[in-house]
Amino acid sequence: MQSALKATSRPDPAIDRDWWRGAVIYQIYPRSYQDSNDDGIGDLKGIVRRLPYIASLGVDAIWISPFFKSPMKDFGYDVSDYCDVDPMFGTLADFDALVTEAHRLGLKVMIDEVLSHTADIHPWFKESRSNRTNAKADWYVWADAKPDGTPPNNWLSIFGGSAWQWDTSRQQYYMHNFLAEQPDLNFHNKEVQDALLDITRFWLERGVDGFRLDTINFYFHSQGLENNPPLPPEERNDQTAPAVNPYNYQDHIYDKSRPENLGFLERFRALLDEYPAQAAVGEVGDSQRGLEVVAAYTADGKRVHMCYSFDFLAPEKISAAKVRAVLEAFGTVARDGWSCWAFSNHDVMRVASRWAAKEADPTAYLKVISALLMSLRGSVCIYQGEELGLGEAELKFEDLQDPYGIRFWPEFKGRDGCRTPMVWDAAARNGGFSAAKPWLPVPGKHLSQAVNVQQGDASSLLEHYRRFLAFRRQHPALAKGDIDFIESDGDTVAFTRREGNERIACAFNLGGKSVEINLGQGALQPLPGHGFSGQTGSGPVRLGGYGAWFGRID
Repeated sequence: MQSALKATSRPDPAIDRDWWRGAVIYQIYPRSYQDSNDDGIGDLKGIVRRLPYIASLGVDAIWISPFFKSPMKDFGYDVSDYCDVDPMFGTLADFDALVTEAHRLGLKVMIDEVLSHTADIHPWFKESRSNRTNAKADWYVWADAKPDGTPPNNWLSIFGGSAWQWDTSRQQYYMHNFLAEQPDLNFHNKEVQDALLDITRFWLERGVDGFRLDTINFYFHSQGLENNPPLPPEERNDQTAPAVNPYNYQDHIYDKSRPENLGFLERFRALLDEYPAQAAVGEVGDSQRGLEVVAAYTADGKRVHMCYSFDFLAPEKISAAKVRAVLEAFGTVARDGWSCWAFSNHDVMRVASRWAAKEADPTAYLKVISALLMSLRGSVCIYQGEELGLGEAELKFEDLQDPYGIRFWPEFKGRDGCRTPMVWDAAARNGGFSAAKPWLPVPGKHLSQAVNVQQGDASSLLEHYRRFLAFRRQHPALAKGDIDFIESDGDTVAFTRREGNERIACAFNLGGKSVEINLGQGALQPLPGHGFSGQTGSGPVRLGGYGAWFGRID
């Protein structure tokens, strides 16, 4: 493996290094996208088969959740070999073929880098735990027990219980923010940083266009191992962990979101900048300071290109007031930063169940909030099946695979409900995902929402996504422009987007009743092609329930 300190490429000034700014990224959970060899598990060849479908949506990039070698205790987020493909997903040659085909179709490829921790069977950890004097003894976070044998401090794991696990070989505790089988790397050790940057270079040299950085704010811990203070009940929320998890009882100021992380992120960005136009988006899990962390991590063009927090991924339903509050807060704390917004991903209940289920017209509601998402200042992530309106699967306990759900059942059912297989063909076995029994069952109610059912139906959610993404591409202000909110009431959200000479007024009605919005922008020329039917004359814009309107400001 080449040294992370040696440049191998020179930027080409003709390449758009800002492609990521305003990009729409389609997230693929490979276990559940398409099975190509009928073992019940999706794989890389299956993704290649479906790339034309993804390209037909009009997105800019794909993000593939982990496919590296892994014991699969946390389904790939416990990596045992960062530089190889797990056999269940295929081979490195399959990955190279995927990159080639994606690029042929005009799609960028981003992969999930899990740098904060490894699997406990990773060779690094095996060596580190063997004794206290080996070459990698300090590559993980080790600490002595208290005199009474209890863990070094009160830090908690997101997956429940103490963040410390006793190891009999070293007779010390090691830290794990997640499963005990996922020991945390010690980023205070520069050799660890160098090794992770070498891994990053390995994938850059294979042609990837960027990375989604898992748990980016968990990289560093306080070396003083101070106890986290308690968090007052009135300040707790369930943005990062479910409400039943005691993780929410602490203010996590010592075990994550540490200032030392900024230096490593600058090293990481410097490596990416050696390449033509590679980019990174970081996942920030911090329920108290999420936007501030995003601001710090994306400031000055020195760290990662963009981050996302859990503001719109939490159980709390989106509202007009929250949209404005979050966007304006971000604009205040991160004037030169960039966010990536999402309503769904592989870790949270699907938005069709989380927010839309109780609406009078769930499909119409999903259309308007997706249009809103794709009109906000920032980049966008769409999770596989979101474009079909798939809801959360109701699974039996015996069907669960997720250790998180098994631990907190039944109050929290885990993440399996949003990870069930993609449905392609309503008449095919298992929705066309696999001819074998899938690793998670395909819900019968999903079949009526399969791709082949919605394809070509202008009223479907799938065709709405295609139509709106095409509309968005025609108007650069919606992707890269500045945003200014317009005063509006109730369930309405209104703002302008501007880029260069283009200024667009956008209005959304998140409720089911007709409304009027006074945009107060002078002459407005309605824009066609987005699929909504709001009306305007010389006065206010009139929107039906779950309606939207877009107009050019002359």
